[in-house]
Amino acid sequence: MFDFLESGQYDLLGAFWVTVQLTLYSAVGSLLWGTVLAGMRVSPVPLMRAFGTAYVNLVRNTPLTLLIIGSSLGLSQTLGFNMGGSTFKETGFRLAVLALSAYTGTFVCEALRSGINTVPVGQAEAARALGLSFFQVLTLIVLPQAFRAVIAPLANVLIALTKNTTVAAAIGVAEAALLMKEMIENEADALFAVFGIFALGFCLLTLPTGLLLGWVAKRVAVKR
Repeated sequence: MFDFLESGQYDLLGAFWVTVQLTLYSAVGSLLWGTVLAGMRVSPVPLMRAFGTAYVNLVRNTPLTLLIIGSSLGLSQTLGFNMGGSTFKETGFRLAVLALSAYTGTFVCEALRSGINTVPVGQAEAARALGLSFFQVLTLIVLPQAFRAVIAPLANVLIALTKNTTVAAAIGVAEAALLMKEMIENEADALFAVFGIFALGFCLLTLPTGLLLGWVAKRVAVKR
């Protein structure tokens, strides 16, 4: 049933390694961008709040496939913005990371904003009474507690991001979903075996992540 794996025709580990890279780079990008968006959402500046709210509501409700294809067609092919990639493969990978970060950052923002709401208002008021600026209150007082409160929700976002990397196949990124499509076309007689291999691969990527971050969430939870 699994004879096609012994032929050496398919680079299964390489495809999943691309998936892991997409997940890691996009996770870092979405965490940074989501934190900035969360700061905008709670900012005392009306313009920043309006931008953060509009961005989150617009991008979060836009299909990810549309964002990824739009980044390829709009940024790369129309505007010539290749993000420093010298080949089609490099450009596609970097554009996929950009689109995944822009999309997932909205979910990170909302998770983090819920964590900000768990921090007692009195702590922020006491910090402002001591003369701290909004940025200092946010980074020194509020965000450290907010992150500890939302590790479990962020774990769910990371798991969803891992599965969402399959959409990058739409612009030719050689990750697991693209290889699965090729294997389904070439190995039609082993359809269930192909599905089983990739289902197991994604389980091996997502289950340990959920278990590890769930344990971390319990260890660092803020005691109220």
